[in-house]
Amino acid sequence: MKLLFDLFPVALFFAAFKLAEMDPAAAAELATHWFGALAAGGEIGPKEAPVMWATVATIAGTALQVVWLLLRRKRIEPMLWISLGIVVVFGGATLWFHNDVFIKWKPTVLYWASAGGLAVAQFGFGNNFIRKMMGAEISLPDVVWLRLLMAWIGFFVAMGCINLAVAFSFPLETWVNFKMFGSMGLMLVFVVGQALWLGRHLPQGEN
Repeated sequence: MKLLFDLFPVALFFAAFKLAEMDPAAAAELATHWFGALAAGGEIGPKEAPVMWATVATIAGTALQVVWLLLRRKRIEPMLWISLGIVVVFGGATLWFHNDVFIKWKPTVLYWASAGGLAVAQFGFGNNFIRKMMGAEISLPDVVWLRLLMAWIGFFVAMGCINLAVAFSFPLETWVNFKMFGSMGLMLVFVVGQALWLGRHLPQGEN
């Protein structure tokens, strides 16, 4: 369930882009009417309309996540606040400057912020957030928890680099597809690999 919640803004981005791509002229007209004031010059063209709609959908989706948790009086994780801040800043710049470069950088900034947050917490304050999230379910030696943390840091750094490589080496449509399916696929492979690796280190009774 949490995975679906986390993927909500990404799914909105993908859906909004694909829908607007079907009729760019109509999408541009609607975009200009509804949020043209957020763009320099007040007008959005057909070529840029799909990514503009996708950007607005992502900002709205992330904001809805926060509102939903607030209404349910659930704890909002720091990374969700950071994600909201990043998408508002980079998404807002995309809208204002009519430039998809900013929104392409957004996933990388979020990945690297996650890696930096994990590293600062561990090496600055001695807090292993991976252990905090999983420690109630499994028991592992300290060195294994540290290796697992380093694996997540490395994964986030690598994902940030991969995102930039796809975003700036391939057409926009390819990056949009990668953002929805490629990133999710890589995350799934990493999580499965993590589970197999952890299985070797669990006490006999927990295997």
